[in-house]
Amino acid sequence: MPSVLSLRTAVTRLYRAPRVELLMRISPIIHLAALATLLPSSVMHGQRTNRSSGATPSAAPTLAVVNARIWTGDPKRPWADALAATGDRITVVGTSAAVKKLASASTRVVDAQGMMVVPGFIDSHVHFIAGGFGLSSVQLRDAKTPAEFISRIKAYAGTLPAGAWITEGNWDHEQWGGELPRRDWIDSVTPNNPVWINRLDGHMGLANSASLRAAGVDANTADVPGGTIVRGADRAPTGILKDNAQSLIDRAVAEPSAEVTDRAVDAAMSYLAGNGVTSVHNMGTFADLAAFQRAEKGGRMKTRVYAVVPLASWQQLRDTVEAHGRGNAWLHIGGLKGFVDGSLGSHTAAMLQPFTDAPNDSGFFVNTPEHLYEWTSGADKAGLQVIVHAIGDRAIRTQLDIYQRVERENGARDRRFRIEHLQHIAPADIPRVPKLGVIASMQPYHAIDDGRWAEKVIGHERAKTTYAFRSLLDAHARLAFGSDWFVAPATPIEGIYAAVTRRTLDDKHPGGWIPEQKITVEQALRAYTAGAAYAEFADKEKGTLAPGMLADFVVLDRDLTRIPPETIRDTKIVMTVVGGKPTFERGGP
Repeated sequence: MPSVLSLRTAVTRLYRAPRVELLMRISPIIHLAALATLLPSSVMHGQRTNRSSGATPSAAPTLAVVNARIWTGDPKRPWADALAATGDRITVVGTSAAVKKLASASTRVVDAQGMMVVPGFIDSHVHFIAGGFGLSSVQLRDAKTPAEFISRIKAYAGTLPAGAWITEGNWDHEQWGGELPRRDWIDSVTPNNPVWINRLDGHMGLANSASLRAAGVDANTADVPGGTIVRGADRAPTGILKDNAQSLIDRAVAEPSAEVTDRAVDAAMSYLAGNGVTSVHNMGTFADLAAFQRAEKGGRMKTRVYAVVPLASWQQLRDTVEAHGRGNAWLHIGGLKGFVDGSLGSHTAAMLQPFTDAPNDSGFFVNTPEHLYEWTSGADKAGLQVIVHAIGDRAIRTQLDIYQRVERENGARDRRFRIEHLQHIAPADIPRVPKLGVIASMQPYHAIDDGRWAEKVIGHERAKTTYAFRSLLDAHARLAFGSDWFVAPATPIEGIYAAVTRRTLDDKHPGGWIPEQKITVEQALRAYTAGAAYAEFADKEKGTLAPGMLADFVVLDRDLTRIPPETIRDTKIVMTVVGGKPTFERGGP
């Protein structure tokens, strides 16, 4: 199988390149003249579709769910026991008796037998195609010792032809105490295969000697701004490259073919459907757009996609939107993703004070504030949505300052600025988030993952406002939840469990890590549904269950609001419906 570059270059690396020229040199360019062949015809002739099914409450529904416990997310009617859909829209939300009267012989009627129904989960932050590739690569996330890490790579390499690259991996060095892996760990077990495997956060990777040679990286290679080549005493690379330095290896990895990419897209959609995800916000590139369009044209779409592209390419997106519109309910555009800093686990998050375990290090910016302002201002003037990754408290403050300046200079409008992750916010900046109308796009699974080790990196005091869900809600900020898949599993049920319990994955915090930041089940549900829909300007189309909305919903095997919080993670997805059609149905226990 051809090796895969999408994990890094096409998905997580390119759009944080410090210069537009670097981005455009590495990323494949899709020229406007060719874009008409990539976007569906509905994109060519206007904006995203509105409620256009033409269905009325009196029409016989094509699908009905009765005897359910439906959490609608609609403040006008928060609970119901039945719903009906005609075509791709909901026509009735009400009682089972009323819905049964509407059903005809052609209506599929689902008896939920008291099970819970919620709006389809919207994952507000994924790396979709990379996640699809990762489903079939070596699995290292739960490797708990260096020996297990090495043995899994050895076993996987044995399944590949000589010369095939080994990518993905998603390893976590905290599993074995925090020692970073090195190329000499794996050189002897991968003599015939270049290896370039990423840490689970995507902000550093491990290269073996073969991949370093292929990329021409050695002791004489210059350091990269906004990145780190970890070196030994002789200045030779240990194999670990962080953030922007990863581009040195990325450029040596071959691009996957369209056929291989399409298989990754299909695998990703099936995986997401099985986890109740009906829509995603994909943090990717223009190249991803072609794969999504092929899936739509081929009738393979199971997941609605908000296709976000690199912030540095805002002019290309502006011209695309002006020429062809923003898309439709299946595939739409208009968002731009940028980076301020890296990650806590890689010690590349930009912090106001040094790391507790590294007193001479406070992280760094992967893009300069000047570039971030320039791109944010230009994109905002073009009416595009700006979405920026900021993890450390210094990074968050910097981007909030940029948003405040741009809003002041460009004037008031419904812009829905977003900060992705917003993980380690300074207390003084919490009220600024709602004041500036910034959406906190967060991933609760990270809290119970990072909570195992975060305090050794930033100390207890700073941890008090790490993943500060409760503090942000109390300040009246808008939350949109997601997974950051491939970095974390795209499992909203686990995300809700994390937000409600904050019990870390090692179960060492049974009462919750930083328990004062817990939120309720309904608040977490809202962040995964209406909040995420608002974060993509789609709250008039989806995120709640009401007449006229898209018929995207999920059937769960238990009522999340009526069970002990610690059992939420045991919940099973019974059915996932997108546009009135099931995309997943559980066939067994």
